[in-house]
Amino acid sequence: MTTNPSPQLWLYDTTLRDGTQREGLSVSIEDKLRIAHRLDQLGVPFIEGGWPGANPKDVQFFWQLQENPLKQAEIVAFCSTRRPNTNAATEPMLQAILAAGTRWVTIFGKSWDLHVTASLKTTLEENLAMIRDTIEYLCSQGRRVIYDAEHWFDGYKQNSVYALQTLEVAIAAGAEWLVLCDTNGGTLPHEVSQIVQDVVKVAGDWGLGAGKSGAEEESTQSPITNPSYPLSPEGVPPSLIPQIGIHTHNDSDMAVANALAAVMAGARMVQGTINGYGERCGNANLCSLIPNLQLKLGYSCIGEDELTQLTEASRFVSEVVNLAPDEHAPFVGRSAFAHKGGIHVSAVERNPLTYEHIQPEQVGNRRRIVISEQSGLSNVLAKARTFGIELDQHQPEARQILQRMKDLESEGYQFEAAEASFALLMHEALGDRQQFFEVKGFQVHCDLIEGKETSNALATIKVAVNGKNILEAAEGNGPVAALDAALRKALVNFYPQIATFELTDYKVRILNGHTGTAAKTRVLVESGNGSERWTTVGVSPNILEASYQAVVEGLEYGLLLHSQAEASLRVSR
Repeated sequence: MTTNPSPQLWLYDTTLRDGTQREGLSVSIEDKLRIAHRLDQLGVPFIEGGWPGANPKDVQFFWQLQENPLKQAEIVAFCSTRRPNTNAATEPMLQAILAAGTRWVTIFGKSWDLHVTASLKTTLEENLAMIRDTIEYLCSQGRRVIYDAEHWFDGYKQNSVYALQTLEVAIAAGAEWLVLCDTNGGTLPHEVSQIVQDVVKVAGDWGLGAGKSGAEEESTQSPITNPSYPLSPEGVPPSLIPQIGIHTHNDSDMAVANALAAVMAGARMVQGTINGYGERCGNANLCSLIPNLQLKLGYSCIGEDELTQLTEASRFVSEVVNLAPDEHAPFVGRSAFAHKGGIHVSAVERNPLTYEHIQPEQVGNRRRIVISEQSGLSNVLAKARTFGIELDQHQPEARQILQRMKDLESEGYQFEAAEASFALLMHEALGDRQQFFEVKGFQVHCDLIEGKETSNALATIKVAVNGKNILEAAEGNGPVAALDAALRKALVNFYPQIATFELTDYKVRILNGHTGTAAKTRVLVESGNGSERWTTVGVSPNILEASYQAVVEGLEYGLLLHSQAEASLRVSR
């Protein structure tokens, strides 16, 4: 028995161009190269690299990518149509596009008559000439063209006849894709659906009547290196069929919904960004679109193995652009499959379908049982299993752990965000918490000199390891940095692996602000060793005391992970 293959959709990532227009986001050439290669590994067919000629960074990016090319994806250069009343062949910005050396070029042009007259300050006829001349010139230079119809939906609603003329000119000039852009992000899904249906119907007539002949008709190459690009039922070469794409913005929180509506109406290219990065409110989030399209609607976007890399790719990009991951993002967020309520935990332990719409592993994520004051015994048992600890509900230690956790949370601790501290709490209750070291005491001294922009801190710490006392001191740019440095300096000779640990995040929360500077403080410290990350918590009216608790437990948990890994390695041998 044979099964019909899933219909193909073409993903187009614009993180490196549209995504970098997000306020507060900035990337280097090296960052862009790392992201491009990671998207290539994810299986994204088209990756828009930027606008060569618009800035030196993008020029260098395309040159360096030629020296270290992508393995399967097409890198795409982006540019506008030529300026009014000029000639495409002499347009300097188009020469920069050709110099980028990409096989594919995306050109955007005006669809909305308001923009033609108000922004470009030219005539509707000249705008059509700009689209035609630009695309024809690029095609004559051996480039394949994707045409982004900017402000398409607003333009169509205002003047559908002219908006359709711009598309007809683009396809007649040689564009192989017509991408409909909701540039202002204000269109709703039912409007997108109807308008895309209208365009698909009209574009079909244009494609079959395109009238290309000779060598052009013999070309059946795919739009990317993959030769499986679908032909029409009649076997017409793809170069003769206008394919429709969709590009949506999130100003109405509808970018993903609008992209899905467009696909269901006939669009076959979906443009978006990783994590939804983009100007204003962002672009359509590919991390939500890909699993919805592939797992819910049955389209083929990327391979199943690549789909399991989606969560890692999302977090990789967020790290490179130096933005905190959205923990509550659908599919890829740390909380996407987190269960906190006792009834939920009990049910999902029996059958995950009760509270999970897909298997987390399908997108490379994992189920998490969250521990908090709202937790029941089932949460504690499930959470213990994630740390390799088997507890029975009848064990007195299980209820001791639950009660201890609730007592501490009533004091201001928060274990749902500090799972490493909760693991240490469990080991403490079970009587098997390893004491790698004992801090006997510490002092921190800070100098703040008027007129200087920086302050210096000196920490002195006394630590006992295996019965031996060590006294060390270290400086830092603040009291917590100095304390952390002194502690590491005292321990690294006994535990060399500490050199690989790093403090990756530090958060402070005031718990009872009405008491002013005497308020109780909660500190969350995130640590890592290059392959894993863990978070610990400290609470005290003294911010240094709270920081000390979190930093010490962060080092202790890292040493625990290392000792467990070594024990596992010995068993495997």
